[in-house]
Amino acid sequence: MINGITDLYVNQPTESTGGTALDRDAFMQLLIAQMKNQDPTEPTSNEQFIAQLAQFSSLEEMQLVNENLVALAALEQGNALMSQLTNASALIGNEVVYNDEFGQAQGGTVDSVRFQDGSVVLQVDGLSVPLSAVLEVTGQSEAPPSDDGSDDGSSEG
Repeated sequence: MINGITDLYVNQPTESTGGTALDRDAFMQLLIAQMKNQDPTEPTSNEQFIAQLAQFSSLEEMQLVNENLVALAALEQGNALMSQLTNASALIGNEVVYNDEFGQAQGGTVDSVRFQDGSVVLQVDGLSVPLSAVLEVTGQSEAPPSDDGSDDGSSEG
């Protein structure tokens, strides 16, 4: 059964480190091959096989924990970005003071909020301003007076 073991090594995809990825099935096949091909005059003890199985189980559990941590980190990053976007959306219609690209304080009204290159960007009076450049929120902008011809709310009857 040496051909089967050779096939395991040859047909497995390599990782970026150049190593061969071995999964549970490959480990079990190697263990069986080790048992079949051991020296009958000096067989491997049960303790050694149990130790190998315990090491494999520990490694497999650590890999599962690592995969879960990576997934959790990605989820946390997504939640943080969504939270930033949600919080920044509360600035729409507010006057803000921000540092422009030259480090000078500027002011304007936030028109919209969006994601750009993994960060939150405000649209302030037609200019893109990173949320991190905002220095101060000064409050609601005053609505311009409307010229729609309506009166002041009093009606004559």
